[in-house]
Amino acid sequence: MAIPITVLDCDLLLYGRGHRTLDRFKLDDVSDEYLMSMYGFPRQFIYYLVELLGANLSRPTQRSRAISPETQILAALGFYTSGSFQTRMGDAIGISQASMSRCVANVTEALVERASQFIRFPADEASIQALKDEFYGLAGMPGVMGIVDCIHVAIKAPNAEDLSYVNRKGLHSLNCLMVCDIRGALMTVETNWPGSMQDCAVLQQSSLSSQFEAGMHKDSWLLGDSSFFLRTWLMTPLHIPETPAEYRYNMAHSATHSVIEKTFRTLCSRFRCLDGSKGALQYSPEKSSHIILACCVLHNISLEHGMDVWSSPMTGPMEQPPEEEYEHMESLDLEADRIRQELMLTHFS
Repeated sequence: MAIPITVLDCDLLLYGRGHRTLDRFKLDDVSDEYLMSMYGFPRQFIYYLVELLGANLSRPTQRSRAISPETQILAALGFYTSGSFQTRMGDAIGISQASMSRCVANVTEALVERASQFIRFPADEASIQALKDEFYGLAGMPGVMGIVDCIHVAIKAPNAEDLSYVNRKGLHSLNCLMVCDIRGALMTVETNWPGSMQDCAVLQQSSLSSQFEAGMHKDSWLLGDSSFFLRTWLMTPLHIPETPAEYRYNMAHSATHSVIEKTFRTLCSRFRCLDGSKGALQYSPEKSSHIILACCVLHNISLEHGMDVWSSPMTGPMEQPPEEEYEHMESLDLEADRIRQELMLTHFS
C-alpha cells in the first residue's frame, strides 16, 4: 500500500516544545497484514504498547517538534523484527534513519524500565505448584519450576576489554542467561555477561544463583544441560547413563529441556536483530544488553496477550559455542548427587 511520506530533519523530529507531534503514519490507514509483515505485531498489540509506553515517549524538550509515541514504537518494532535500520522502514513511517536510531533507543529504555513487571518468577505457592504440575505433565519430571540455559547474541567488538567478549567461536557476543516456563515465558533474564564467560560461570555469578542458594525456592529446582554443575536446586543430565532408570531420567530431562531450546529459536525468529542474520548488534555491550532485554519483555507481553509465540517460522539463532561437560566435578556436591539419585529411584525406576 502506497503511503505518502516526507523525510524530515532528524534534529527536529524526536521531541518538541509544547508536545506537538508528527503523525506521518496512521495505524488505521494500513491493513493488519501490512503491520504484521513490516513490524511483526498486530494492531491491538501496538495500541497496547502505545498506552503502556506513551508517557515515557512523550517527555518534553526544547526542540520544536516531536515524533509521536506511536511512530517511535513502530520504528523500534521494525528494527527488533528486521535487524537493520533499512531505509524503506524509515520511509514507511516518514522519518530518517538517524531518527529511527533515536526511536529505538527511547523505546528500548522504556521497555527495560518495565522488565521487572513482565519478567518474574511467580510469587505465590499455588502458581509455583501449577508450574511443577505442568512440567510433570510434559515428560514426567517432578519438582521443576523452570528451565535454565544461556544463549549468545553477537555484538560489535567493543572499544575496551575487547577479549572479554570473544566467545569460544572467536565471535564477539553477550552470553545471556534465561529461565523459561513450559509456555516459553521468561522468568529470569540476565543479558549483561561477556561472551568469553562459560555458562557455568555466568550462572554461578548470577542473581538467579544467589536466590536459589539462599533457599528462596525450596522444594523446587531448575533443569539445566551439561554445561552447568549439578546443584541441589539444579538438575542436570547424567553424562553416561547406565541403568534403565538413568536412561529414563535422561530422556525426561531432554524432553523437558527442549522447551527452552524452542523458546530461544522463537526469540531469534521473531526478533531478527538477535539472530545474527543481519550482522552483529552495532552497539556497545551495555546498549546491546538493553536491546536484548527489551525483546525479551516484548516476548512475554505477547504471551500475556495470547499471541502464539511458537507460530513464527523457526530459524536458528547464531551458532552457539559448544557446550562444556562438567560431569567429573559433580561429585563435589554430594547432596545434589543424592537428590538426583533419589529422584531417579522414586520416579524413574
